[in-house]
Amino acid sequence: MPDILFLSDNEVFKTDILDQIEHHAPEFSLTDDAAAADVVVVDENKNVLEDLLQKDLKAPLIFLTSEDDFDGENVYRIMVKPLSLSRFLDSIKAAMNIFENSADGYLEFNRYILYPARKEILNCRNNETTKLTEKEVAVIKYLYKNKDRIIGKNDLMQEVWGYAADADTHTVETHIYRLRQKVEQDDVSAQLILTSDGGYQLKT
Repeated sequence: MPDILFLSDNEVFKTDILDQIEHHAPEFSLTDDAAAADVVVVDENKNVLEDLLQKDLKAPLIFLTSEDDFDGENVYRIMVKPLSLSRFLDSIKAAMNIFENSADGYLEFNRYILYPARKEILNCRNNETTKLTEKEVAVIKYLYKNKDRIIGKNDLMQEVWGYAADADTHTVETHIYRLRQKVEQDDVSAQLILTSDGGYQLKT
């Protein structure tokens, strides 16, 4: 599930927009972490926008403004208010699609770099690249987006495979075991996924 970060000083406007996203684009979840966001939306505040640009975020930035002639370099899309809801929702979905399928779309953690579009993971310890399956990429991405908490098997089954929480399957365990064998290659320092309290967590 892609994550969207929405930054606004106008709490009424922010609440309304987030409610609309939840209702009309339920495939997006909300995050407060810029580093983990797949799309970042900034409402009006140029200082916040500049700060994010300085951090060189990988996620595309959408800037909402009341200025007809605002020119923001390195901003994925500038949208002039008042907004067309359908156009705004189309923009965040398009931004997500472009990011996911671009060479710039990558995740970095524990001396690994994951390239989702290429279905590859680079081990920076030895500069070795490993090809992954689509599900293996999806598992790593979901654990990355939730890297501050332990993810249960049922969560992974629902989010990655779309299975019911009570489905009787060893799919998750099997995929994570094979992923570890493929990437870690018995190197303790190269641990990819930790098992803790009956769930999984990406080692960062």
